[in-house]
Amino acid sequence: MRIRRPPDFVLLLTLLLLLGLGIVMVFSSTLWFATLPPFNDTFFFLRRQLIWALIGLAAMFLMMNYDYWRLKRWAGLLLVCGIALLVVVLIPGVGVSRLGAQRWLNLGPLSFQPAEFVKLCLVVFTACGLSRQLDKLKNFWSGVLPYIALAGLSAGLILLQPDLGTAVTVVGTIFIMLFAAGVQISNLAIVGLLGTGAIGLAIWHEPYRLRRFLAFLDPEKDPAGAGWHILNSLMSLGSGGLLGTGLGQGHAKYLWVPERHTDFIFAIIGEELGFIGAAFVILLFILFIWRGFRVAVTSPDSFGTLLAAGIVAGIAVQVIINIGVVTSTLPITGITLPFISFGGSSLVFSLASVGILLNISRYSVYK
Repeated sequence: MRIRRPPDFVLLLTLLLLLGLGIVMVFSSTLWFATLPPFNDTFFFLRRQLIWALIGLAAMFLMMNYDYWRLKRWAGLLLVCGIALLVVVLIPGVGVSRLGAQRWLNLGPLSFQPAEFVKLCLVVFTACGLSRQLDKLKNFWSGVLPYIALAGLSAGLILLQPDLGTAVTVVGTIFIMLFAAGVQISNLAIVGLLGTGAIGLAIWHEPYRLRRFLAFLDPEKDPAGAGWHILNSLMSLGSGGLLGTGLGQGHAKYLWVPERHTDFIFAIIGEELGFIGAAFVILLFILFIWRGFRVAVTSPDSFGTLLAAGIVAGIAVQVIINIGVVTSTLPITGITLPFISFGGSSLVFSLASVGILLNISRYSVYK
């Protein structure tokens, strides 16, 4: 008999702190930008972020009270639907294009990004499959390759949008789940080599990605072009000093830092809240990841362990990529900072994922 307890309070509190900070920083980073056409409304981004946050919290509460092992019956259907949506969004006239990327489907006044849905579906399906085949994981062809193929298919469709950051997150998440399931190091090495080769090919194949990679190596060679994002992001971070310029008082968000409320919101945090504020955000993510993996380790069954590990891994990989890009530790690729950046689909499905994680924590056997 399963004993149901209250969810992990520290995990929930950490999530709410990140979410609250994100709403504040979205408002601060868009104060000026939102007054420009076509928005003409200081509260435009704040209002939309609050709506998505409420929807996401409702999804989190629902999943927190929906027994996680029941997801097994829906795993296959959800993944098929998710991959189908990845195909649909690429159809001209159906998918919505923004800034050269075709990643969205319109849902009335709101938009939906299928890639965010697929990330969660793939984690659930992989956790379900691996938990049933733990004895087959020594065999690369039957125990590992099917999940790599599914991750590769999903990542390939996401790359066509194009969205390299999310594709890398998908592959990285499945890699960590395979490691958590106990796949042999030799097989993981093969997966790592295949993944690295695919990323290298994706960069080489697209001229704009290659320019970004070369700019990452030496941004000052093209300061007004490919190096613009990196240089201004670093100047924004550096100008904050120890304590920052003050909330709402930053200047980089006006004309200098692109995607100030999405991909580069951490640069605005560094400028306005300083080193202490930026470090506090990183510490919150570290605490979240630690508590999440603690839930995975203490789960009462292998499905819960792998599901929790996959959810936390997906968020961790995304955090590492986003902060790595902003600090010029990694080449530029467009990806949001979980719970903090502006964005509907990402926020809703991230919160729904945390709801599943909190649900698993209700049955965890803490030692």
